[in-house]
Amino acid sequence: MKKTIRDIDVANKRVLVRVDYNVPINAELKIMDDTRITATLPTINYLIEHGAKVILCSHLGRPNGQVEPKLSLRPVLARLTQLLDRPVSFAEDITDKSTAELVNNMQAGDVVMLENVRFYKQEEKNDEAFAKKLASLADVFVLEAFATAHRKHASTYGVAKLIPAVCGFLVEQELQMFNKVLNSPEHPFVAILGGAKVADKLPVIENLLDKVDTILLGGGMAYTFIKAIGGNVGMSLVDSTKLELASKIMDKAKEKGVKIILPIDNVGAKEFSEDAETKVFNSGFFADDYQGMDIGPKTIKAFKKVIKKAKTIVWNGPLGVYEYEKFKRGTNKIAKYVAKNKGISVIGGGDSVAAVQSLGYAKKITHISTGGGASLMVLQGKTLPCVEVIEDI
Repeated sequence: MKKTIRDIDVANKRVLVRVDYNVPINAELKIMDDTRITATLPTINYLIEHGAKVILCSHLGRPNGQVEPKLSLRPVLARLTQLLDRPVSFAEDITDKSTAELVNNMQAGDVVMLENVRFYKQEEKNDEAFAKKLASLADVFVLEAFATAHRKHASTYGVAKLIPAVCGFLVEQELQMFNKVLNSPEHPFVAILGGAKVADKLPVIENLLDKVDTILLGGGMAYTFIKAIGGNVGMSLVDSTKLELASKIMDKAKEKGVKIILPIDNVGAKEFSEDAETKVFNSGFFADDYQGMDIGPKTIKAFKKVIKKAKTIVWNGPLGVYEYEKFKRGTNKIAKYVAKNKGISVIGGGDSVAAVQSLGYAKKITHISTGGGASLMVLQGKTLPCVEVIEDI
């Protein structure tokens, strides 16, 4: 178990909290969804109530080491000020001496937000000097950005190696939930895996073969498996370099008594377009000029039966081309069935999470992970580097 903010004395300490405020912002610089901000409030309020001097650090977008005004954290600052109902100071330049002066003049309960840490090219390079500059601002480091915990950046991994480091409540919850479903799940345990990147999901499947009872495969990755067992997938997305491995995984699943259920039918289209004419094909029997865009109605019914009986569900990735409304049906239907399930459900991955939230099912899900890449790494059985450096209890 890793230490959390409960395990240390933060009174009058400068506490650097690495949050993930990478929120969607429109052209008018208005925040479209403040979930990532509100998710950190329990940790921030705890620190304030216990007399800490809170310094918030985050990235926003991908400025690639350049200052981009449209990616400034100022809109986030305004929203956080409203949510906390207290003033939050802003540091324009992390490396300027004025920031150090601002932090040194803080009183217990004060809150300061640093400007976008990815305005500095040293951040993603995990530059030691930059990490030391950040660490010099604080006495304690709190990791509260689960979504970035799989990357060794200066504001996450670098700082945590220089000063005492603990987890915030959000990261603690993420770790507890994944530990529960992966190490002590209730059975039947069902994994639902979608998305397009086969290379990302094959290690997940291999790790889950020793844990789950059934794996439901959809999305672009399913066509690699269908082709691996001899099916015709037309123009569908296929990773030809992973066909042999996909076949071996199917064989390994049989040996272990794990059911891997592929789509029975698929919605196909001749082109990758919202307006494309569609046709339903049985899996393995695509027309040569069609490509798979979503799971079909027979598959939705088959998946529903499995989900209904599950006591533990882990879901990562959409089951169709979620960018287009007409190909959201499979993902949305599965979201509905997972929400209706009375067991434990954990969802990660942008589009699968988006489906649950847009349909109003979020409160019916046991845990919605804030980290796509980080949750994938955990599902692969790997240790998150930024968590690994946190002090143990």
